[in-house]
Amino acid sequence: MPVTTRSPLTQHLLFALNFFRHPFMLGSIWPSSPKLVNQVLLPIDWQRARVIVEYGPGVGTITTEILRRMRPDAHLIAIETNAAFVRFLRNTVTDPRLHVANESAADVGAILKRLDLPLAQYVVSGIPLGSMPEALRADIVAKTRLALAPGGQFLVYQFTSRVLPVLQRTFQDVSRSMERHNLPPAHLFVCSNDAG
Repeated sequence: MPVTTRSPLTQHLLFALNFFRHPFMLGSIWPSSPKLVNQVLLPIDWQRARVIVEYGPGVGTITTEILRRMRPDAHLIAIETNAAFVRFLRNTVTDPRLHVANESAADVGAILKRLDLPLAQYVVSGIPLGSMPEALRADIVAKTRLALAPGGQFLVYQFTSRVLPVLQRTFQDVSRSMERHNLPPAHLFVCSNDAG
């Protein structure tokens, strides 16, 4: 069970402050709602999941829920470019299964290799892919596909559907839904890698 030493108010204030400092790095001014967290994590087979990667954990709203649900012998790699969020996660979430990397999602393959971990069964992403330049968006999605084990899934939540074309070009199977009980409402995409 992850041990956290943060207060909800501290978490929300840090998130809001960083939204105003870096509006294009965060998709929302407020952390994800419990309903959105549940919808994003719904496709995960927790018994099968040995390596999970999260892009843009922020203040750890989804991170701590993944840790709560995942196997005792699984690994969660949280990749975050914002140094304030990295410090916050490292100082408030005490769980040996969590590896926090202050790097870009485009480095996912190198991070897994450095940690001596196999390909991931799931990559969960809340980074604002739709706000990124097209070349960077395509690079991250392509590298994510390479970082997934056969049959792996890329679970994406966004506040715009602009990312859909690159997901459909990169993955054979992309399903989408909406979670309206979030501020703002979120688009959810489940992208499946080849099974073989």
